[in-house]
Amino acid sequence: MKVGIDAGGTLIKVAYTDEGEVHFAKHPIADIGSVAEWINGLPVSEVCVTGGKSGVLASLLEQPVQEMVEFEATHLGVQVLLERMGLHHEAYLVTNVGTGTSIHCVQDNSQERLGGTGIGGGTLIGLSHLLTGITSFDEIVEHAKRGSRERIDLKVKHIYEGKEPPISGELTASNFGQDLFAISHELSKEELLATVIGLVGETVSTVSVHAARQCRSSTIVYIGSSFSDNALLKEVVTSYTILRGSTPLFPDNGEYSGAVGALSVLEQKKEHQS
Repeated sequence: MKVGIDAGGTLIKVAYTDEGEVHFAKHPIADIGSVAEWINGLPVSEVCVTGGKSGVLASLLEQPVQEMVEFEATHLGVQVLLERMGLHHEAYLVTNVGTGTSIHCVQDNSQERLGGTGIGGGTLIGLSHLLTGITSFDEIVEHAKRGSRERIDLKVKHIYEGKEPPISGELTASNFGQDLFAISHELSKEELLATVIGLVGETVSTVSVHAARQCRSSTIVYIGSSFSDNALLKEVVTSYTILRGSTPLFPDNGEYSGAVGALSVLEQKKEHQS
């Protein structure tokens, strides 16, 4: 059995082969001890780890493990996932929306980190909790998809009331920018959570489109656990990316890119040995 693990700040993502098939699993970072026990209990295994908590995980394992830089693992994993979808791009931007957001330009079969933003999944969960008291990611997403941002976000058309705006009136002029003092007590959890997701999605896509200008491609590959079963975030990111002239892609199992990259290193090693 070969196991690739991306141990991040919030989640541990695992990609492993069993009888020739690739399987995926994820665990909260608090369960790092249980993940180590599972690996230590495997009869025969090769393990490659990446991510910010990879050193902690490696210290809990009873066998030698291979470690790799997170950015390289993610780059390799994205390539593998795109190829499985029959997609081949010479150049593209990768936006990894995890706890925060990291942005990379991939071209000439190498990656370069262009920057990022502290707005990401951690923001989504933290701000949602402060506004509504809800802590579960799944519950946040479930409430948000029934909410509307109309009473909370200020759009360009609201500022240019009565005249034609110089840019699309549907663009958000200010997240949480409406006059909320009079209605704050009326706002539902659904409205507040939908607006938090809107804030995260618009920030991530706007920063990505600007970063793509440094890459010779308008294709942006969005990955990360923040998109897991989160149709509203995907919808916001998709519409804003297209509105600003770029093409969004969401690879299947994109949240496991780092783990897939780590697993791929072990697979390549096997091929070279044979």
